[in-house]
Amino acid sequence: MVNHKKTDLDGITLHTVETKKYKTTSFVLQIKQMIDESSVTKRALLPSVLQSGTKDFPSSKELRSALDDLYGATLNTDLSKKGENQVISIRMEVANEKFLSNSEPVLDKAFHLLSQVLLAPAMEDGAFKESIMKKEKRNLKQQIESIYDDKMRYANKRLLEEMFESEPYRINVYGNEDEVDAITSKDLFEYYQQVILNDKMDLYVIGDISTDEMAEKVKKHFRFPQGRNEEKSSGPKTKDEKKISKVKEIFEEQDVQQGKLHMGYRTYTTYSDNDYFALQVFNGVFGGFSHSKLFMNVREKASLAYYAASRFESHKGAIFVMSGIETANYEKAVKIIKEQLEEIKNGNITDGELDQTKAMINNQVLETIDSTIGLSEVLYHNVVAGTNRTIEEWIDGIKKVTKEDVVEVSKKVTLDTIFFLKGASTNGNENI
Repeated sequence: MVNHKKTDLDGITLHTVETKKYKTTSFVLQIKQMIDESSVTKRALLPSVLQSGTKDFPSSKELRSALDDLYGATLNTDLSKKGENQVISIRMEVANEKFLSNSEPVLDKAFHLLSQVLLAPAMEDGAFKESIMKKEKRNLKQQIESIYDDKMRYANKRLLEEMFESEPYRINVYGNEDEVDAITSKDLFEYYQQVILNDKMDLYVIGDISTDEMAEKVKKHFRFPQGRNEEKSSGPKTKDEKKISKVKEIFEEQDVQQGKLHMGYRTYTTYSDNDYFALQVFNGVFGGFSHSKLFMNVREKASLAYYAASRFESHKGAIFVMSGIETANYEKAVKIIKEQLEEIKNGNITDGELDQTKAMINNQVLETIDSTIGLSEVLYHNVVAGTNRTIEEWIDGIKKVTKEDVVEVSKKVTLDTIFFLKGASTNGNENI
């Protein structure tokens, strides 16, 4: 179904998917390193600085112009947290030269541009350009501040800080606002040099391409400095063994119309485990879809919530329940949410719930891999987890999950922390 090939080259792993499905060629460069509190803010700033100019195209304007010359190619960067890793993504999409009327070497120019973004950034006086730093520091601060204004994201951030208080996973992927101003061009450039020397790099190229040709282009354009050593970047694989003796309950009060109830569960199962498929189906039955127990019982039947859903983090093995409720309904909502987990543990899952969930997950996977970005993300799970699971195995694994498998995996799911962002006290809910 997906013709994915992996080629280890000097300093970088090339992943190719040869397909005639798309009229474009997509590049996704994933740069992985363990979350480190001392450098998390610098790392959050880095992708936008790299995207703002290169040696040959030293300003955003010139870089945009170079992309326009490549028949409207696109370039963007992103930052994500996958398990205990802070991952920088650089994505580029260009027209497939086979569909162009002239024979311009679009692919070669695209490789040159992408390699420049990574390896030849715009510089002055041996560091990043001051004008770029100023602008991107301001943008990063705004991005961090925006989390506070979005109460759902804020409640999620606070839940993670409380639930994983002594683990790297608690750290916000965008870093700390109060550290941004102090980062100098020189500081960031020194950090960037460490990234180039030590981080795990995976480049996905998807389109009507040939793997051999792509490998030659990577060798030609991606020249890494001497001493590159990415072994340190993978970090130790630690199993979550924290046992919960008492559920932590945290309340915070703000002037909000709607209370945000966020609950964090440890599952002791991650992407690399055999019962991962069963956990995926469990999450779908529990709160992942509109037919799930949380949606039907907390929102529809009890009318307690504006929304109620669950999602899970494949590489940390955590499930998060999110619900918007009236502050006065806190006790009732928590009780009904807890009951839904017990229902599954007791085997109260209908054939309809199970079949519908598996069909929805299957559709979700197929929909995701329909786009080049989604496809590269799904394939990248293997790198993060240190596994080698094909998409066919994933789809087949979901299909084979039984009700008993879901019940079994649910028995490991344990509530760790409840965070409730509630509205200012009014009569009738002072006890919360």
